[in-house]
Amino acid sequence: MFVYNSGKRIPEESLDKIWTSFYKVDKARTRSYGGSGLGLSIVKGIQELHQNDYGVINEEDGVMFWFDVEKAKEDKLI
Repeated sequence: MFVYNSGKRIPEESLDKIWTSFYKVDKARTRSYGGSGLGLSIVKGIQELHQNDYGVINEEDGVMFWFDVEKAKEDKLI
């Protein structure tokens, strides 16, 4: 699955850090402009729990986040 965020790219030195709880690339952002810094660390935790890959790629006009999602087995569907 891919999620594209248009706008500012993430500085190369921050790409590995964005998966850390409470990490924010722009330290000047306040609560009214951004989240808590937990979202990507939650994604990381879920992906690692399910042994799925995930990542981020800087694109020309934004950032592409990607993560693998395993297809549910037919016998596990509700």
